[in-house]
Amino acid sequence: MTLEPWLITVIEALIKVLVVIVVLLTGFAYLTLVERYVVAKIQSRVGPNRVGAAGGIAWLQPIADAVKMIMKEDFWPAQADKVTYTLAPGIAVATALLAWAVIPLNPAITVFGYTINFYIADVNVALLFLLAVGSLGIYGIVLGGWGSNNKYSMLGALRSTAQMISYEISLGLALVGVLMISGSLSLVKIVEQQSFWWFVFFQPVGFVIYFIAAVAEVNRLPFDLPEAETELVAGYQTEYSSLKFALFYMAEYINMITVSAIASTMFLGGYQGPFGILPGAHWLILKILFFIFVMMWMRGTLPRFRYDQLMRFGWKVLLPLALANIFVTAVVLVLIGK
Repeated sequence: MTLEPWLITVIEALIKVLVVIVVLLTGFAYLTLVERYVVAKIQSRVGPNRVGAAGGIAWLQPIADAVKMIMKEDFWPAQADKVTYTLAPGIAVATALLAWAVIPLNPAITVFGYTINFYIADVNVALLFLLAVGSLGIYGIVLGGWGSNNKYSMLGALRSTAQMISYEISLGLALVGVLMISGSLSLVKIVEQQSFWWFVFFQPVGFVIYFIAAVAEVNRLPFDLPEAETELVAGYQTEYSSLKFALFYMAEYINMITVSAIASTMFLGGYQGPFGILPGAHWLILKILFFIFVMMWMRGTLPRFRYDQLMRFGWKVLLPLALANIFVTAVVLVLIGK
């Protein structure tokens, strides 16, 4: 029996989507465990050591957390807008997962004469797709805050919106320098051009700006103003419980993985090893884990910004730096005749 080419393409895409979703969901679950150990180590205290049987390593903790979330009461605020209140967590997770449609994970391989590409889609505007999907993720938070009919939730949603606008501009501009050097919006081509020299060597300022803005985009300390528990109870998540709360939690960690993957792809060669040594997915995974560790480290050591400091830093520091970086990059490219 010979399968039609279009059917093979569909089956391949479905398998890739399933693998990416399973890996991300499993990674999210165990990142919560890793973060507890990392922060406990930084703060000189004992991390989780009760749910597991391997010398104090609580490797069953994520499973226990999942069971706990399923068993918790799933309440509905009496005055909540049922449609938006229910859809918000799903939107947050869906947009976090969609970004992985265009991220290349490994060099292509050939099996029995058939070439397997380790990305779901290679589109010539992949970076624009990533920025668009990232911008849509805010709707999950906004709808969650508004649909809860709680003033603290609404304030958290409004903060998140202002924060996204402030830092999304700098984040996008930080990537413009890479686009000017590579001449392509395709992530596959951008990774291929970094087979020897990574773009971080040519765009160190853009790299720093991107990482800071990305931390703010995923609402991590010291930029977690939308969830500031000392001011807003828990922000947009205040009225959520059970699985709906878990979906918001999941979206945050998947977004951490996503922005780390984009940083690795755009500035550190993606799956390319140093100087082209043994390219493969293991390099991309190591780079992603490095960025995630830095975010966890920041959570355990840095205090939260005040809201006015957050806005001032985004508009008066990051944005001018991003514009200056584009100007300098353009001047250098003109001088070298590229």
